[in-house]
Amino acid sequence: MSMFSIFNVSGSAISAQSQRLNVVASNLANVDAVAGPDGKAYKARQVVFQTAPMGADSAAGVRVSTIQESNTPGKRIHDPSHPLADAEGYVSHSNVNAVEEMVNMISASRSYQNNVEVMNTAKSLLLKTLQMGQ
Repeated sequence: MSMFSIFNVSGSAISAQSQRLNVVASNLANVDAVAGPDGKAYKARQVVFQTAPMGADSAAGVRVSTIQESNTPGKRIHDPSHPLADAEGYVSHSNVNAVEEMVNMISASRSYQNNVEVMNTAKSLLLKTLQMGQ
């Protein structure tokens, strides 16, 4: 594996973590969402990663294989005065757990930062290698 393939591997990880951060942001934006006119509330989404071959040198990277919706039931709160209450007086809320999403966001952010650091270290090593030949 060449030193340059490190940039491909870390670059794919940065792209995947960026998608993960976007999904987390969408989930956090819908923490307090209630069911719309169709009666269905927002469902939390989770990113599923998969290793991916990156090229002829058989270096592996990572990619987002799917984005799955959570099957966890959302909260149902009895509030007959709410305009979106169902016939029984319950309002369906999203199943997004704000604490889990914040932990997920911190994890994705740290993974992103670590991959940037890997790329910076590889760049520094390559530059020092070039300077040795001078």
